[in-house]
Formats: sequence, C-alpha cells, structure tokens
Amino acid sequence: MNNFMLFCCSSVVLFTCAQRTLPPPCDSEIYCAGDILHQVQTAKLFDDDKYFVDMKLRANPDIVLSAFHNLSSVSPNMTVPSTKLQEFLDTYFEKPGKEFESWTPPDWHDKPKFLAKIADQELHTWAEKIHHLWKSLGRKIRADVKDHPQLYSQIYTPYPVIVPGGRFRELYYWDSYWVINGLLLSEMTDTAHGMIQNFLYLVNRHGFIPNGGRIYYERRSQPPFLTLMVESYYEATKDKEFLRTALPVLEQEYQFWMQNRSVRVQANGKEHILNWYNVQVGLPRPESYTDDLELAEGLSEDRREQLWADLKAGAESGWDFSSRWYVDGEGSNNGSLRDTRTSHILPTDLNSLLCRNEKKLASFHRILGDGDSAALYDQAAARRLEAIEAVLWDAERGAWFDYNLVTHSSHFEFYPSNLAPIWAECFSQPAMGEKAVQYLKDSGALRFPNGVPTSLRESGQQWDYPNAWPPLQHMLIDGKNAKQVAFDLAQRWIKTNWMAYVKYEAMFEKCFIVLTVLQLGFGWTNGVALQLLDQYGGSLTSGSSGVSSGFLLVVVFSACLLSP
Repeated sequence: MNNFMLFCCSSVVLFTCAQRTLPPPCDSEIYCAGDILHQVQTAKLFDDDKYFVDMKLRANPDIVLSAFHNLSSVSPNMTVPSTKLQEFLDTYFEKPGKEFESWTPPDWHDKPKFLAKIADQELHTWAEKIHHLWKSLGRKIRADVKDHPQLYSQIYTPYPVIVPGGRFRELYYWDSYWVINGLLLSEMTDTAHGMIQNFLYLVNRHGFIPNGGRIYYERRSQPPFLTLMVESYYEATKDKEFLRTALPVLEQEYQFWMQNRSVRVQANGKEHILNWYNVQVGLPRPESYTDDLELAEGLSEDRREQLWADLKAGAESGWDFSSRWYVDGEGSNNGSLRDTRTSHILPTDLNSLLCRNEKKLASFHRILGDGDSAALYDQAAARRLEAIEAVLWDAERGAWFDYNLVTHSSHFEFYPSNLAPIWAECFSQPAMGEKAVQYLKDSGALRFPNGVPTSLRESGQQWDYPNAWPPLQHMLIDGKNAKQVAFDLAQRWIKTNWMAYVKYEAMFEKCFIVLTVLQLGFGWTNGVALQLLDQYGGSLTSGSSGVSSGFLLVVVFSACLLSP
C-alpha cells in the first residue's frame, strides 16, 4: 500500500506516522488471495462469503492449486463454470466445523455465588439460564489443526474457547473480554484462564492478537483488551505467578500498537502521539469478498485499494461498519459506506483504552515490585492524557470527539465512544466528568427506553442508529460519574434483554431500539448481562420499576444464534 504511505507522510508538518514493523501477511493462495478465492466468491455459491474461507482442505494446498489450474486452463477466459466449481469444492473441500471437537467446560457448576445477589426472582431464573448457555458455546480445536495447519484457515490455539456462536465459529478478540468477565462471575476460572492463555499464545506467535482465530484475519487486530482480561483474572484469583508470566506478553502487545498503530499530531504548538486503526492491505476481505468487490466498483485502482484498506481498519475497530468512519469528498463526517476512511481518524475510545492499559501495566509492575517500570507506564499514561485533552477534548461541548487527520478538525456527531475517557478514568479534572454526563443528557441519546443507540444517524450500517450494542452499554454504565444515570441504563438494558429472552428464549448480539423483527445471537451479551446482574442485582427488576412507561414490549434484536 505505497499510496497509503504517501498519504500518511504527505502532511508531515501536521502529523507523521510512527515507524512500523508490520506482521507478515497471510500467504495462503486459497484462503487469503488468489484465483480460487476470487472465482468461488464471485460465483456466489454460498449465501455467506465466510462459509468458503472456513472450509477445510481434503488435500495439501499445492495439490488443490494444481487441480484448479488444470480445471481453469481448459475453461473459456480461465473462468470455471459454477457447476464445475461446485464439483471442485466437493472434491477438495469439507464443510466448515471440521476443525473443532465437542467440549463441555469441566469447571461449569450450577450455583455460582453471584446468583444469590439477584433479588428479583424472574431475573434470578433468567440469570441461571444465561449461566447454562456457557455449556453450549465451548469449542476445542482438534489436534489435526496443529499437525496439519496447511489444511485449515483456523489458527491453532492450545486451549478450548467460548465462541460467540452462529457463523462466528472461532474465537474473537474484543468479544472475549466480556465473555471472560461473565465466565469469572460463573466461577469458571479454568476456562477463563485458558482463553487468556490462547491470547498470550497469539501475541507470542504474531506479535499481536488477530481480529479472530482465522488466518485471513492475520493482518488486523481489534481493540486491545488483553491487559484488561488479565486484570479481571488477577482480581478474581490474585494469582501473582500468572501475572508475572503474562506481563511481558502484555508489554509486547502494547509495543505493537505503539509501533504500528500510532501517529504524531501537532496541537497547541506541541507534538503528541496518539493511536488509530490502520491496516495496510489493499485487497477485499476474504470473508466479505463480494461485498468489498461490489462496493469498490468504478473506482480507480488507487482509490479501490485505499477503500479496502480502510474497510479492514474499520473491522479492526470492532465498529464494522459505522458512519463514524465516513469522510466525504469535502472532508466532512458524511457520505456512505463507500466513503469509509477509518485511517483518517483518531478514535477517542481506542486512545482511552490504551490510557487505561498504560495505567494497568503500571499497576501490574507495582504489584510485582518493579517501581521503575511502573513509573515509565505512569509517564506514558500522563503523556496520553495530555494528548487526549489537547486533541480530542472539547470544553464547550463537554465531551471527547474523534479527530480528522486530514481536515484537522473534530467529528461532533454523537457516539457512545465520545464518553470513553469516563469509562477509562482518563481525564484530569472532575468538572470534565460532570460536563460529559450533561453532554450525554443533552445529546438526546437517553430518550430511548431500550438502551443508548450507537449513533443518532440512520446510515443503514449496524454500528449506527437504531442499533444498541452490549459492550457500549456496559462501558457507559461502568463510568463512575453518574450513579443514577448508570443504574437507569442498567435497568433499561437488563429489561430489554430479559423481555426478549422471555419472548424468544434466546440472547442477542445487539438490539434494534425502535422497531420489531427478529434474528438471533450472542456471547458478549451474556457477559454484559451477568455483570450488570452481579453489580445491580439487589435493585434491578423485571417489572416496570426504573423504566420509562414508554418501554417497547416487543424489541427488535439482530445477530447470530447463540446456541447451536
């Protein structure tokens, strides 16, 4: 992506990119790029592009590639007819799912202590059912994936995992933070420990954690929650030896973000370093190949490659996709999915998360008796706090806003991420927290009885209005500045999820906060619900208490099925 690097460094007076040591790309000519991928996906043999790239090979890649070359060489224009493609797939591929064996978490038991905190009997019964769902989501990777990795797109990890469910058959990075917190409440510390060990394994192998457990995710990550996973586990177990082993790996991941996802920005006459999402791979995403190809139709080669890189960066953010990443031809935060420019934007929530990570890394070093190293991370957190307030804070509006690196201006649309520094406890003056709570009240985002929407703009993308997402609800509620607002939001979100469960007997990835139709889902929803029930269980109700009388009795949820 040389064109991207020219963009990155062309505005060197205003911002420059930190030196980068990029991980090697996925080199599979079947799962990541190449003629087989292109022809199979564009033939649209499956409803979901992810289906093909999750299939297992029946023979070594060189045999499969040779067979496809022989097949295509006798076809007009080297394009294999759909019927022949299907025959080829039937011969050389197996259906997805062959990489796993059945596994039930051995540390599951039916009466974790947190259940006793839940006063409302209906919510207590519901929490027991959520707790039972962990048993259906466990997956263990077969030893054959380790012995014959060339036959799979699956990345081998040594410990069993709890997966999101549905089409998401493998582990995912930031989802797992809320899953692990839920597991710890369910007293499944061995399962949680194994999941964290998998992430430590991935950092040691790749230098960072891929978006998910597939080789086609190997050039992008997701919001770096590993340090907070370790914090949760340490708080639950006080296992210093585990912390001592994990800490060097956490520092390695931190260095990946600082070396490969950082930008130098001038503000108020001073240079600051902040972080962004930036994936320099100008190809369609294998798991969304036809969507990306069709979206880029008619663009120049340079612009097409830039769009594909920015779509990957949007996927790295976890917000795939959102008007949050739009930058139109005028440089404004407008447009459509085709105007995705994630690499033009400094995100408030990423920098808040890294600020919290820096504070935790300092804390871990102090726990282990290394004051000098703790001081270095304290200094890093202080520098980031100064940078966040210089570049992202808007005193007049009372919140923090994403920053456009091209126009050198803020994006003032409402997103829950505008309050991420409250959750991260990364702000210098108490008045900032008070202003931010008032900003939330004035924004109009609290007028919806079922939860806070991901934006107030109806773009058609899933990380926009009218969707509300569990991790964003939890991050707003977990902020320490407005206890009554936090409780009200917790009551709304718990009732929304409980009523949907009563109606559909399922948990969901996200909710539509206004209208009504149904699809099913999801792992992090379980973790968020259990955390809120643990924190507020003595006061939450399944009735109308604490919830607006306008609460919608039928809620729209959308996502992948949680249980098989």
